Amino acid sequence: MSLLLPESGLVIWMLLSFGIVFFIVGKYGFPVIVKMVEERKAYIDQSMKVAHEANEQLAHLKEEGERIVADANKEQGRILREAMQQRETIIADARKQAEIAAQKELEDVRRQIQQEKEEAIRAIRRQVASLSVDIAEKVVRKNLDAEREQMDVIDRMLDEVLTVPKNN
Repeated sequence: MSLLLPESGLVIWMLLSFGIVFFIVGKYGFPVIVKMVEERKAYIDQSMKVAHEANEQLAHLKEEGERIVADANKEQGRILREAMQQRETIIADARKQAEIAAQKELEDVRRQIQQEKEEAIRAIRRQVASLSVDIAEKVVRKNLDAEREQMDVIDRMLDEVLTVPKNN
């Protein structure tokens, strides 16, 4: 008996047992294995299909997102333009109101100045009239013949009249 060559009976029994195991595995094992491989293939194909659809939806959502951003930028520009126009309108209205208020204030100041001017003229006229009456009263008291005496009396009376209001 050689160690490397098996005997013929052993080879026959090994072939017979291999054939029986191959038949049983072929009849019951391989269909189960093939079925599992096909199910796995179907699952992978379905996953690939779902992944492809998800990529398409993602691309669609990305395009829609870009469109929304573009629309938002347009809307932002429109809102900014409207805000600028409103700002200009408000500034123009404020300027008009300020000009109207300034004109009114200017008219009030002019009116007040005119009134004060008229009151000052009236006060000067009253003072002149009072001075004239005082001077006339003093001149009438003394009838002066000489021109030099008349000038002295007038100077003295003016001095008296001018010093009297300062004391009041």
